[in-house]
Amino acid sequence: MKTVRVFAVDLGASGGKCFAGVFDQGRFTLRETHRFAHEATSFFIPDARGRLSERTYWDDGLLFQNILKGLREYRRTVDGTLDSIGIDTWGADGQFMTADGDPIGKMYAYRDHRLDTMIRKVKARVPARTMYGVTGIHFQPFNVSNQLHWFMLNRKALLKPGSFYLPVPALFYYYLGGTRAVDSTWASVTQLMDARTRQWSKPVLARLGIPARVMPEIVDPGTVMGQLHAELATLTGLNRASLMAVGGHDTASAYAAAPVGNPDDALIISSGTWSLVGKLVPEPVTSPEAMKANLSNEGGIGNVRLLKNVMGTWLVQELRRAWQHDDGCELAWAELDRWTSAAPSFSAFVDPDDASFYNPANMQTAMTDFCRRTRQKVPADRGTFLRVVYESLALKYRMVNEQIAAVSGKPTKVVHIVGGGCRNVMLNQFTADAVGLPVVAGPEEATAVGNCMVQALGLGLIRSLPEALPLIRQAFPIHDYAPQDPARWDRAYETFKTLVK
Repeated sequence: MKTVRVFAVDLGASGGKCFAGVFDQGRFTLRETHRFAHEATSFFIPDARGRLSERTYWDDGLLFQNILKGLREYRRTVDGTLDSIGIDTWGADGQFMTADGDPIGKMYAYRDHRLDTMIRKVKARVPARTMYGVTGIHFQPFNVSNQLHWFMLNRKALLKPGSFYLPVPALFYYYLGGTRAVDSTWASVTQLMDARTRQWSKPVLARLGIPARVMPEIVDPGTVMGQLHAELATLTGLNRASLMAVGGHDTASAYAAAPVGNPDDALIISSGTWSLVGKLVPEPVTSPEAMKANLSNEGGIGNVRLLKNVMGTWLVQELRRAWQHDDGCELAWAELDRWTSAAPSFSAFVDPDDASFYNPANMQTAMTDFCRRTRQKVPADRGTFLRVVYESLALKYRMVNEQIAAVSGKPTKVVHIVGGGCRNVMLNQFTADAVGLPVVAGPEEATAVGNCMVQALGLGLIRSLPEALPLIRQAFPIHDYAPQDPARWDRAYETFKTLVK
């Protein structure tokens, strides 16, 4: 069997990575070719009435430049030929384009405050029960339904004949090869796709004033959508590789790499800036109980991810950012870990998903305010702030697990943690302790691994994702954690539940 090489682009909300995935003689290897940091930038701009507003944008040019850097590094260090390219990204945001392919303004970031009131406006157009019954997605400020409804209310005049909309992964496929399609995993999280037909819901689009003609085609993961532009192939020194739809939503790719034996038994946590906590189920679950629990039915690869978005390590990242501003230097993660280990346990709790933590000016101030509001002792030092976040996250995972098990009727027997967050040994152990179940952590680069495996599926190297599991287990270390001290965590959970709405 010939050697097959794929290229995985993994764009997160705080950084991007490019990987070479090589399939050779029944084995799989993953090699990072490029890594870069990026973040959204806030501007303070007066509107037509002179009112100052904060606007937060992504730099799509910077992101595309780094994709090209990754491809050039692949050619220098791996090989001069490439079979396919797959792109996964965070699950929100996109860009309107003119008929000539020019961006219509900057690309807004999903934490931009223009969306703060949009859930209410969307619900006024589409009743909550109707929206959930059709799309299976619960209401979040960042949903693309909110973003496009805002655009049609405030920027509709910018749309000219032939204009079109591209979700984030589709935007970069468009830049690479002119294709305009988006895969069903990414489309599913927009709150605009019918969860059962896996096509755009025309009734929902119509009620929100979104022209169906601007939306891209939805394709299945594993679909070849086009080829790298000849000009870009020349610039990077590569062949015209296929552009392959993968699990374009990074969570879909991460879940695809979880080494799960029986999906009925497993809770999966894709751990990073966001923690996506859920189970794989065969069909969408849109019952009143699922809606009440704010569970989403996100499109998977031959299944559905019944899950909840938990704020994740965003709180820690923002604490670190605030301290960097105070100190004038960036604190090393190893130092933060030492502080956390030395801090007292269960001194206070926060709800990671409290609205005050979504995009505060200062995360430490927001946590202090939460503790005071809930009549708890304010953490005395930085290590205690960090420990409060990690313990609260683990307890929130327990709460979400109970909700998902009740709604799905499938009790959890093991927890799988995948993604960059599985490097956090303390959080992994806290999760085992809080949930009271064994935790299996790895692979670390689950999103890139899942991305590569879907490309392998599209190229015919494997017939189904279960066939990829031996390749994954052979290639990456997997770590096990057993629950400890259940009585203390049970008591902490009883307190935690009184603080979470």
